[in-house]
Amino acid sequence: MFVDQVSVYVKAGDGGNGLVAYRREKYVPKGGPAGGDGGNGGDVVFEVDEGLNTLMDFRYNRHFKGKRGENGMSKTQHGKNSAPLVVPVPPGTTVIDEETDEVIADLTAHKQRAIIVHGGRGGRGNTRFATPRNPAPDMAENGEPGQERNIKVELKLIADVGLVGFPSVGKSTFLSVVSAAKPKIADYHFTTLAPNLGVIDTSDQRSFVMADLPGLIEGAHEGVGLGHQFLRHVERTRLIVHVIDMAGTEGRDPYDDFVKINQELIEYDMKLTERPQIIAANKMDMPGASDNLEMFKEQLGEDIPVYEISALTKEGLRDILFAIADQLDAIPKVAPKMDEVEEKVIYRHTKEDAPFEITRDDDGAYVLSGVKIEKLFKMTDFARDEAVQRFSRQIRGMGVDKALRERGARDGDTIRLLDFEFEFIE
Repeated sequence: MFVDQVSVYVKAGDGGNGLVAYRREKYVPKGGPAGGDGGNGGDVVFEVDEGLNTLMDFRYNRHFKGKRGENGMSKTQHGKNSAPLVVPVPPGTTVIDEETDEVIADLTAHKQRAIIVHGGRGGRGNTRFATPRNPAPDMAENGEPGQERNIKVELKLIADVGLVGFPSVGKSTFLSVVSAAKPKIADYHFTTLAPNLGVIDTSDQRSFVMADLPGLIEGAHEGVGLGHQFLRHVERTRLIVHVIDMAGTEGRDPYDDFVKINQELIEYDMKLTERPQIIAANKMDMPGASDNLEMFKEQLGEDIPVYEISALTKEGLRDILFAIADQLDAIPKVAPKMDEVEEKVIYRHTKEDAPFEITRDDDGAYVLSGVKIEKLFKMTDFARDEAVQRFSRQIRGMGVDKALRERGARDGDTIRLLDFEFEFIE
């Protein structure tokens, strides 16, 4: 497995604003308030799509925003709620809050959904504020702001394509030139110790995951060398690409290499012989490679496509990548088997944040901040006196006036809240 990771900003839709309106109907002498509530904003939802296997879509879109709810209408009509924004993700996706490192969702099963951010509640229309003392209120609420957060989307990748071959045939070099993977490459006579994975993006917008798997040696099916560790990874791939050193630089026979590797796959699991195969005839820029290729094709006798490539000079890479992508399109995708985890619900007590906080700016102004007071402020329609008076009562009830006096606020001092300024009056 390999972890692909991307940072994303998500914001749910704000709620629609409530409306101030009045009934003016024939035969209804006194009319009354008739402003409807705003609709709820759309959530941002991640849904598992087993047809996906990479986070390639997130490379081009790092911002996801839900739609705003519709504003309230006259005749007490409720604004339309916005539909959630559904973002497809591959199985094995984990969503983490960047600020708190809290795991928001762990998505494994097809069609599984998780709400990443919740849409804002629609603001109430003036009908909702009618009381016996004030039967025709001249105020309504603005919609509640939708949640927003920066998240980290992680994916444990399972490779579509496995590169197999003896050590030093050029698998790591091949992977490094067709993807952003950076395996350690040198003239090692031993092999890669762990699978290196890379996401390949073809020029026609197709993508797949390729693994440079630890090189095989004879006896791998019995656990010799990295044996079972290697073959377990091959099991999960949908297409096998044999990388063969056609120049025979290590003194081995190319066809003999091909036969021995296939034999190891058969000995480990007969099902692996059903996997489609492509042969990458590597190091074609080296002397003697062309002659060896002719001989290899004569000995092959099987209908397996052979592509001439040179990972060093990058010749033939485009053709083989398109052939791999075409082959993968023809193979039905099977959802990867995830480790079964017994589902547990953990309830944690989270301390509620203080409703507001008071700090001082360099110019001596008092600055109010905090999730609760800022939300209250955004939901207040300051164009209407009744709404302003209600906001004043609400913050007084929260203890803002008292706290400002304790911090030393005096008559005429400047109070800031978000981008607005007020004057403190005793």
